[in-house]
Amino acid sequence: MTASATNTVGLWPANLGGVVGFRRDLPARPVILALALPSVTGGATGAVLLLRTPPRAFGVLAPLLVAAATALFALQGPIVRRLPARGRGAGRPRPVAGLFVFQFGVGVYGGFFGAGIGLMMLAALGIAGLGDLHRMNGLKNLLAVVINGVAAGYFAARGAVLWGDAGLMAVGAMLGGLAGAGVAHRLGRRAVRRVVIGVGAVASASLALRLLS
Repeated sequence: MTASATNTVGLWPANLGGVVGFRRDLPARPVILALALPSVTGGATGAVLLLRTPPRAFGVLAPLLVAAATALFALQGPIVRRLPARGRGAGRPRPVAGLFVFQFGVGVYGGFFGAGIGLMMLAALGIAGLGDLHRMNGLKNLLAVVINGVAAGYFAARGAVLWGDAGLMAVGAMLGGLAGAGVAHRLGRRAVRRVVIGVGAVASASLALRLLS
């Protein structure tokens, strides 16, 4: 759990760098504000749950969470096609109440297991109706700044962060977040989607093998 808390703090700058990189793709301000509150409350809830979860239970949950997020993102297209077409691809989310609850769940996920928040967020935003992948990436990074920021503050206050490791991660994360946005725009949406699914599958398999070893 200390590793997850340190990871959340160390990777927070990557989300900030991603916000800068995707700043031109962000949706309208009302959409951002509507999702900020459930992100804050969900992130705080997830952070509290993490520090109260036994290490063995967390080790079992980690690969399952990443695998679930990857599967949800991979199946996002078929899921969206079965939903009403309202707001699809236009940058306007589906009914606010459902999205509010969904984002709270994503916030809990992010506060509890920050490493997989990108996959879960992209899946959630896609199902919610924001069909453009670059727009989803921009909003995902912005909301991750909120979620991980709240969680990082709680972890720091509870003394659960290894600051030396977090500092090294932060430098690389900020550079990676800035560079990743440019790479994503050059690769195109279809290639980015394939890369995201591939990384998620490898990460979940790696976590599962580490648990079994």
